[in-house]
Amino acid sequence: MKIYSVEEIPKNKIIEFFKLHWGSTKMVISSGVYDCSTLDGFAVLNEEGQIIGLITYVIKDDECEIISLDSTEEGKGIGTALVKEVENLATKKKCQLLKLITTNDNLLALKFYQKRGFILSKIIHNAVEKARKIKPEIPLIGNDGIPIRDEIELIKVLSE
Repeated sequence: MKIYSVEEIPKNKIIEFFKLHWGSTKMVISSGVYDCSTLDGFAVLNEEGQIIGLITYVIKDDECEIISLDSTEEGKGIGTALVKEVENLATKKKCQLLKLITTNDNLLALKFYQKRGFILSKIIHNAVEKARKIKPEIPLIGNDGIPIRDEIELIKVLSE
C-alpha cells in the first residue's frame, strides 16, 4: 500500500472527499476550527486514483493532533497504516504526545484507537452543542442511534 502526502494529491480531490464524507471541509472540535483541505496529512489511493483513506493532523509545540481519519474500505489496514505514518512523523518531529478527539457515539473509532495504544484522556461534556453553533449540520443522532453530545480525547505517549 502506497501512502502519499496530501501535497501530492490534487486539492479538488481532497475537497470532494471531505464534502462526501463529512459534509464540508470544516471540522469543528474543542481544540479549534479547521479547514481539513488545508491541513497536512497522508492519503491512500486505489488503482483508479480515488482516495480510499485520508488522515489530517496538526502539530502544536510537542503535540501532534489527528484532526480527521477516514478509510472507505474497512478491515484492510488503511486506517492503521495512516495512523502509523502520522505517529512516525510525530516521533521524528520530537512530539511527546499524539492525540485526537472523537464523539461519544463513535464506538468504532474508540475501539480502533484503543487497539492501537491510545488511552481515554478526558471527556468534554456537551462540546458538540457548542460545535453545532459553528457547524449546524452536525447531526443530533449519530452511530447506532446514540445522541451526539460529548467529545472524547484519546492520547498516546510517544517515545523515541
